[in-house]
Amino acid sequence: MLPFEVDLKDKVAVVTGGGGILCSDFTKALAKCGAKVAILDLREENALAVANEIKSDGGVAVGIAANVLEKESLEHAKKIINENLGTCDILINGAGGNNPKGTTTKEYLYPEDLDKEDLVTFFDLDQKGVEFVFNLNFIGTLLPSQVFARDMIGKKDVCIINISSMNAFTPLTKIPAYSGAKAAISNFTQWLAVHFSKVGIRVNAIAPGFFVTDQNRALLFDDGGKATPRTEKILAATPMGRFGEKEELIGTLLFLVCQKASSFVNGVVIPVDGGFSAYSGV
Repeated sequence: MLPFEVDLKDKVAVVTGGGGILCSDFTKALAKCGAKVAILDLREENALAVANEIKSDGGVAVGIAANVLEKESLEHAKKIINENLGTCDILINGAGGNNPKGTTTKEYLYPEDLDKEDLVTFFDLDQKGVEFVFNLNFIGTLLPSQVFARDMIGKKDVCIINISSMNAFTPLTKIPAYSGAKAAISNFTQWLAVHFSKVGIRVNAIAPGFFVTDQNRALLFDDGGKATPRTEKILAATPMGRFGEKEELIGTLLFLVCQKASSFVNGVVIPVDGGFSAYSGV
């Protein structure tokens, strides 16, 4: 059940990271609105599985293996999309993620931590791990925008939606690389919205709060399914007192891609986080 009526008939939507838990729902929602959807994912089997699900429900979709960090891979995907669906009207930059090598063990640094070999402190962060996180999120948004936005120029009702994070507003402990990369995406969203404003491409972003995915499940729950201390802190700092459901991102997505609903909305980053970014803690 879609939250409101959106007509995307004959629109071509490209979704990077489209085989993941959140972005696969994005692809299905766009398809239900009539869009022809290209699911791009590093894991071809995931992309094909989502595409087959859409097609079995009467939609039009293709699943394509693509690496958002390789322009040649994206150009190859674009050729397939153009031949099978047409040129891109909607780009959802959903690929992203974190890496343990860009993460500290503890929230705070204490003097005695410097002598503990089993801890990853700020001083132990791996440069390549940090570079991977930044590249996956920021460069993995920049390159698809370069490849697919070129075809949007001269078309009507076209847009780009980036996926930022509520920790772009206030960085979370332990994950400096991911927080910095998502802040860069928010900034880039504003920059690109201004840059593309004269060629008719709107650029906005969604900043999800805490949603349970395969990537963060082990941090949020132990092997027995019990909430970890970090989960307890998250929920205490979320005024609505719960994690988001993936379906709760769809309304914001459809609002931003619908020209009739958001034609004058450009360069914004919308938090969907249960009030997390608004709460001061007291």
